[in-house]
Amino acid sequence: MQPAERAMALIRAGIAAADPASAVRRGMAQALESPPEAGGRWQIIALGKAARSMAEAALAALPGAETLVVTNAGNDTPLTGAKVMRAGHPQPDDEGAAAADEVEARLRAVGAEDRVLALISGGGSAMLPAPAAGMTLADKQAVNKLLLASGADIAQVNLIRQGLSRLKGGGWLRVSQAPVTALILSDVPGDDLRVIASGPTVAPVGSRAQAADLARELGIWDRMPDSACKALLTPEDRRALPQARNILVGSNGISVAAMLAQGADAGPDLDGDVQDCARRIWSLARDLRPGQALAMGGETTVKLTGSGMGGRNQELALRLAMLAEAEPVDFDWAFASVGSDGRDGPGDAAGGLVGPATLAAIRAGGIDPAAALADNDSTPALAAGDALVMTGATGTNVADLAVLARA
Repeated sequence: MQPAERAMALIRAGIAAADPASAVRRGMAQALESPPEAGGRWQIIALGKAARSMAEAALAALPGAETLVVTNAGNDTPLTGAKVMRAGHPQPDDEGAAAADEVEARLRAVGAEDRVLALISGGGSAMLPAPAAGMTLADKQAVNKLLLASGADIAQVNLIRQGLSRLKGGGWLRVSQAPVTALILSDVPGDDLRVIASGPTVAPVGSRAQAADLARELGIWDRMPDSACKALLTPEDRRALPQARNILVGSNGISVAAMLAQGADAGPDLDGDVQDCARRIWSLARDLRPGQALAMGGETTVKLTGSGMGGRNQELALRLAMLAEAEPVDFDWAFASVGSDGRDGPGDAAGGLVGPATLAAIRAGGIDPAAALADNDSTPALAAGDALVMTGATGTNVADLAVLARA
């Protein structure tokens, strides 16, 4: 098998292991340990890129349960027995605001005899904007844009998001009068439940004061709308959050383990600045054995300095190709980095697949790869080199997967 084929076969194995329906089935036994009281009912609320698949599996175990699905375009096909609402990602939109109102209304409508089954997956932060008091959707959009360009990691981004939302950081628990059980599919490194979808059923990452300090450290405080600054300077509700059962049912680690089971060896985590991550990965290339592949998972960060089209996986792939050109090896190789949800950044590409000939193909297409990176314009560069990975929406989301393979 050629290195590019091997890399993509391993990526596909990792995505298959993140099947959200299987994850929900694994967790349903625990969820059903606390059924509704006499006269009560189940209310299922599924949020995130894997919401539809998770809800379908839950409905198989709880036929007839009232069910709401909030997910992004591409994952929003109708589901019998459920109301499916589309919401914007990665930028919050009017549809997401309407979905947030629907979630809030359903949580307010349940009683103590009822039970809420929350199905949480990545992407939910953008999908339920629910601006804090005094803020508009436009204010949330402005802050979100600043955060996505700041180079902050997902925990930092979601700390600030939580301080600016009615429903994040345990917000569902404050609204619901019924006990909540959550089955959670993790898309964040370390599987911190407070960070996944901004933790609607768990305590926040930190306080609003900490979020304000972080916004200053990131250099975005003075560019944030006044309403957002005011919200972060408003003391939070100090009452203890109601208890919830939060059950992790799927993660990036499970997907990486599936790749290792297919014969790959463990590589470094995908984390930190994208250029630093590319260096860590390529530093291992010279020691690869014939036929060896390194499997990796996680999520890097990109500080936007340009206005081009791309995503962290595409940028990682292109940066690694540049390093490989500067520090070549004498064997054939391939590197793939892919978003497990099938979408990397605002475009339709899932990621990039590069090899020794990629940069020459990009230049033959009339694009300078170094200039493209300076403008964060990895998508057209990789397209020129026939190096984009296009999978379409996968129906799941457990962060990013990558493979470096040697012939």
